[in-house]
Amino acid sequence: MAHRVRLSRLLGAAVVAALASTVLTPAAAPAQSPTPPNVVLAWNVHAQTAIYEVARQSPTAGVRSFAMVQGAVYDAVNAIAGTPYEPYLVAPPARRGDSIPAAVATAAHRVLLSLFPAQADALRAQHDEALAAVPDGSAKRNGIRVGEAAAAAMTAARRDDGAFTDATWPVGTVPGAYRLTPPGFVQAGAWYAFLKPFVLDPAAYRVPGPPALTSAAYARQLNEVKALGEAASITRTQDQTEAATWWDDYRQVEWYIKRGLAAEHRLSPLQTARMLAMVDVSTADTMISCYRQKRHWSFWRPVTAIPLADIDGNPSTTADPAWTPLRVTAPSPEWPSGHACYTSSIMTALREFFGRDDLSFSAYSAESGTTRHYDSLSSARAELIGARVWAGVHYRGAAVQGDRLGEAVTRGVLANEFGRR
Repeated sequence: MAHRVRLSRLLGAAVVAALASTVLTPAAAPAQSPTPPNVVLAWNVHAQTAIYEVARQSPTAGVRSFAMVQGAVYDAVNAIAGTPYEPYLVAPPARRGDSIPAAVATAAHRVLLSLFPAQADALRAQHDEALAAVPDGSAKRNGIRVGEAAAAAMTAARRDDGAFTDATWPVGTVPGAYRLTPPGFVQAGAWYAFLKPFVLDPAAYRVPGPPALTSAAYARQLNEVKALGEAASITRTQDQTEAATWWDDYRQVEWYIKRGLAAEHRLSPLQTARMLAMVDVSTADTMISCYRQKRHWSFWRPVTAIPLADIDGNPSTTADPAWTPLRVTAPSPEWPSGHACYTSSIMTALREFFGRDDLSFSAYSAESGTTRHYDSLSSARAELIGARVWAGVHYRGAAVQGDRLGEAVTRGVLANEFGRR
């Protein structure tokens, strides 16, 4: 049930072509990409620039930042449209003729500035350029005012929310306990488990724990990732290697999938703002729940379990001290998979927004150097589960449970937020 108190209850082929380099080519620097005609998408690109291209926030930290930006943008556009949907935080007084471009630019700019004050000059230049394209007058002034109010509500709501504290992951020495992972052996990201939720109480969402170390199920999962996820695996296919790398790109393909679908389906600014807010706010709460479960189960990752398989008490596992995964293991405990939580949440929110699973989409990854295509949201979810095993970073069960958790939390968020008034 939503625990947050509202501050008030009071967006053709030409589009796809214009968006192509921004939406589908993560390799392209956003600053060099054509500005999308949809102002909400344009500022989503600016947000990516600030959050990842410049600040280099981790994928998990970036989830919070995107949720803040898109939540504020949604409230601003929704208010100008007459508040047809429930506000997320606030519905500032607005009229239908107020400038949506001015409101979007201002809401996104103000939130990004609160997150990244060191980028003030670049953000101001983007904001000034956007406002220069809006004719002077009351519509522009009112749009700016609406954007300022939406951003102020968001920054106030997220002040002192627990982000970037010095929380650490518990580290153990007994078989099965989480150990810091190579190559960095760093403590990172544990604060996310304590982050203030955007909508839901994450304590209501749990996953079953990992199988017992001495069980056949554990041996089966460990031996699968040992064979398929090794850097030099002779069992993994070329397509599996490509998929593992494609999904593991830090310049996340999910960002381009969202923008690509908005462009292909010619969503209005209001529709785009609502879709992105549904996805990003849901994903933020999903990751909070996911990280709480990681902390609860605190299970060892394959990269440390496989070299220590001689102490797990299971006769069906064999230690390999030289084993290394295809992809670098993130510095967080196993169970569930954070990436599975994340991707499942996105695909579930998109399913709820579009009302169908059979959406066709593609995206390019510079990390793999390839474009992958999907004919449904569920097929992408299913491949991600396998890809985390092929990458050597998760047991299959951890990915399956992450996928289920992402769907459950997202459905809970969307049962409370972003519906029609």
